[in-house]
Amino acid sequence: MTVSAVLFQLVQMALVLVLAPLLTGFVRLVKARLLGRRGPSPLQPYRDLARLLRKDAVLAENASWLFRATPYMMFTALWLAAALVPTFTTQLALAPAADLIALIALLGTARFFLALAGMDTGTAFGGIGSSREMMIAALAEPAMLMVVFSVSILVRTTSLAEIATFMMSGMVGLRISLALALISLVMVAVAENARIPIDNPATHLELTMVHEAMVLEYSGRHLALVEAAGMLKLLLYAALVACIFVPWGMAGPGGGAAAVLLGMASFAAKLAVAGTLLAVFETAIAKMRVFRVGEFLGGALLLSLLGAIFLYVSRGV
Repeated sequence: MTVSAVLFQLVQMALVLVLAPLLTGFVRLVKARLLGRRGPSPLQPYRDLARLLRKDAVLAENASWLFRATPYMMFTALWLAAALVPTFTTQLALAPAADLIALIALLGTARFFLALAGMDTGTAFGGIGSSREMMIAALAEPAMLMVVFSVSILVRTTSLAEIATFMMSGMVGLRISLALALISLVMVAVAENARIPIDNPATHLELTMVHEAMVLEYSGRHLALVEAAGMLKLLLYAALVACIFVPWGMAGPGGGAAAVLLGMASFAAKLAVAGTLLAVFETAIAKMRVFRVGEFLGGALLLSLLGAIFLYVSRGV
């Protein structure tokens, strides 16, 4: 482990923490412009988080230690997961631990504690949101794992740094299997981040909300941590798609300061493209019924499974 790798890792951790609210604010701004409204400033999420951090947390009388600890555990797990995904360089101190399986485990840990916290206070909304979240997770995780298997069959590893290096080598070419895996991962990302058509992050209607139902009892600094964790999760999936399928521009081994700056600029451009595409998609489609979520994620599982089969057959494994 070199000094530059440690330095890049610290920069990576700060970068994802700073850019996560900006990405959320950018998506809100683009959606507002597409709907003919002026929209909020892309810096509004920073103001919202700062306002919540200044407020005291109000806790229910029957809330246990789990309810109080979940925001910290959730934020830490998602921040660590976002720090594992290479964004502007593959030379990170945590690159040996940046494994797709470990990434899924961190995401599952954050989801597990949030679902428990939603049921901890015993409210009806929390129970509904937790049950729906677990239903979505039970359908999304197999699709996510099949995407991992598809990529690992091709690259022979689950290390994100090695996957990005292999994709940048020019030895991949155009593959239908990777396109299927990409579509499946995007569908899982939409579901995991509670975006339209699975959930509407801007609504509090009890018949439709999933994520918001689990966090209704949070306030103050606890709510700030939960909201920040959600923003980190959105950036994490955008960075994951960019790292696996669009890694070009990322600084490789031995890259100098110019390569690192180019990697940061390319990552910012990828986030802008991802935020714009997400806003356009959410504006052009309506939210689906909860009972149709299984069909949506079942399609994601089918696409990832087909991608894995195609790669398995083409490589003669």
